[in-house]
Amino acid sequence: MTNPSFKIVRVAVAVPLRRSFDYLVSDIDTLDKSWVGCRVLVPFARRKQVAIVLSVHTSSDVPESKLKCIDERIDQLPVIDSKMRVLGHWISEYYLHPIGEVFATMLPAALRKGISSDVPATEYLIRNFDDLSALQNELKQAKKQLALCAHLASGEITRAQAKKEFSVAVINELIKKQLISSVVKAYCPNTTWPAQLVVSDNHPANIEQSIAISAINQQHSFATFLLEGVTGSGKTEVYLQVIEPVLQAGKQVLILVPEIGLTPQTVERFEKRFGQVVGVMHSALNDTQRLRVWQQAKDNEIGIVIGTRSSIFVPLAAPGMIIVDEEHDESFKQHDSLKYHARDIAVYRAKQLDVPLIMGSATPSLETLYNALSKKYHHLQLTQRAANATMPSQLMLDIKAQTLEHGIASGLIEKMRAQLEQGNQVLIFVHRRGYSPALLCHQCGHVETCTDCDNPFTLHKVSNNMQCHRCGQHQSVPRKCRQCGNSSLDTFGLGTEQIEQGLQAMFKDYSCVRIDSDSTRGKGKLTELLGEINSQQHQILIGTQILSKGHHFPNVTLAIILNVDGSLFSADFRAPEKLGQLITQLSGRAGRANKPGEVWLQTHQPQHPLLQDLVQNGFADYARSLLLERKQAQLPPYEHQILLRAESPHIGLIQSFLAYAHSTLDQFSRLKLIGPLPCTIEKKQGRFRMMLVVQSSSRQYLHGALGNALEAIEAHENSSKVRWSIDVAPLDFT
Repeated sequence: MTNPSFKIVRVAVAVPLRRSFDYLVSDIDTLDKSWVGCRVLVPFARRKQVAIVLSVHTSSDVPESKLKCIDERIDQLPVIDSKMRVLGHWISEYYLHPIGEVFATMLPAALRKGISSDVPATEYLIRNFDDLSALQNELKQAKKQLALCAHLASGEITRAQAKKEFSVAVINELIKKQLISSVVKAYCPNTTWPAQLVVSDNHPANIEQSIAISAINQQHSFATFLLEGVTGSGKTEVYLQVIEPVLQAGKQVLILVPEIGLTPQTVERFEKRFGQVVGVMHSALNDTQRLRVWQQAKDNEIGIVIGTRSSIFVPLAAPGMIIVDEEHDESFKQHDSLKYHARDIAVYRAKQLDVPLIMGSATPSLETLYNALSKKYHHLQLTQRAANATMPSQLMLDIKAQTLEHGIASGLIEKMRAQLEQGNQVLIFVHRRGYSPALLCHQCGHVETCTDCDNPFTLHKVSNNMQCHRCGQHQSVPRKCRQCGNSSLDTFGLGTEQIEQGLQAMFKDYSCVRIDSDSTRGKGKLTELLGEINSQQHQILIGTQILSKGHHFPNVTLAIILNVDGSLFSADFRAPEKLGQLITQLSGRAGRANKPGEVWLQTHQPQHPLLQDLVQNGFADYARSLLLERKQAQLPPYEHQILLRAESPHIGLIQSFLAYAHSTLDQFSRLKLIGPLPCTIEKKQGRFRMMLVVQSSSRQYLHGALGNALEAIEAHENSSKVRWSIDVAPLDFT
């Protein structure tokens, strides 16, 4: 029932302002509370903006003469329902971020652009004939037309489906002959997916898996489980078996994976077990494809949604469970605009929906492990590899005074040769992509550097250019030194391209493949390369962190990790945690089948206590030691941090702004302030970068203090002259 007294809508606009805005509605007869959660198009500054209606009102604090009217109401039904609005307001408060940008982040890109949320009517092709055999003579010279008729004999299909196999000319000719017809049907949600559920046989679970499955299946309301399982221990099989009863009960499951590259293999495994009830959502899809999955989940047309971090905002009609696979992975953290962590939002959302949450990892983040050891989460452990596979041996090689060939010690070259001759695969990990991380003059020592970032250019021989890996700037390779004019230019350091080139020349009878962000650029390229690896088209795998992301390489029996020492002396207190996770995850790629595996760490510091602890005692013990260090140092997860990061071409503006923020926050007695000081990357794209770390033992006090200080900080004269942001629970300080 309409309420004629309502004439104003309060909306959230996707702009970096911490407030809502009031607009008049000219057609007040239609204005009621059903508008809340819908999109409207509003004039804002000098352009039109899509906004979300937060509430409807009879009056405003702003004089009506100064209020603008909305241009149009886009939706008749809310695109953000009441629970998602509650979630959005919590995110805004927790991450201290403008509500308009929060709601924009929660919606698919198509909806942010104002595209209709309604599924358009669909054009179907239907047959007009009764007997297919009667068409054999009529269409004997038109085999494609006959094939399409045969297809339609078993049921109608959409024109879009038909066009994948048949040309438009074939379709139109059959319509012209009146053998088939085109019919447009209005969209009607198909909620019969539980009837389409096909559950194939489970793999037999071992004792540890059975205990985990039983513990999770007994929980039908909110609870958080940490499934800590060594690499290859069968965590995915646990996921498959615990979601089976959820799906059979007609409930939906949301599964978050960290990388696009993991999505195809995960989808394939879940579809093989449960049939075509799976929707996929990640950034490699176009806007229309992502919107369609969002609609299917919202209308209860699919049982499983698998996607990357933004999938945490997908609305579920019948929520039953949330799973966060590889929960430690930094890909779950958004580093632009709204700096949210999908894992943390998953905890809130699971509690809000009253469903179980499972977080799985062989190398859990210290925050998650702390919560598990503190009994906030149920802790389930898988200590043995599945199918009788054994854990690889981890060994260190002291490379001091050793001769290295393409970055690899001669002794390991011989081990590579032995494994390759046995028909196995070898994995080489290096941190840097490109050919060489620096190009220098042998005469004067000048290093070719990006002037915008003060960062050495990386040489890329494949594309024959130099690139700055901070800002993306690239330029041609100089023939002579820009400083002294000498032509004696030399490379310094090793990248994936150089190692690939060198090893391919050394092992001519075997194929090398490079897996990094350069070689996997392009739709489906990573999936294609992974398929080639598993079909043994390549024997030597060279790559960056992409290789550590949960891939299954059953024929890899030797893994060599280069440049281990780089993380041992980092200024980032999280570096030891990240190093342990990386080494353990890379080790997990070796010896996954029935073949034993070896992992070699090349290091100049074999006696370093961190490496000794990790190699001798494993990641579980290593992580618990790191927790003790964090406690003594009063660092997360025992204390909580918020980072104020500012950047500008003028360093004086940053220093003045952050100094004022420091003095404002210094009035809160229970805060610890570190800085202002330069970020790890001090300059990027011509902008200097500095930070102020705000810390407290109380998360509530920390958020309250910063929330109260924001108005004063925003009022500083340099607030609008520098680019600054707030990062709650930061993972890096770059």
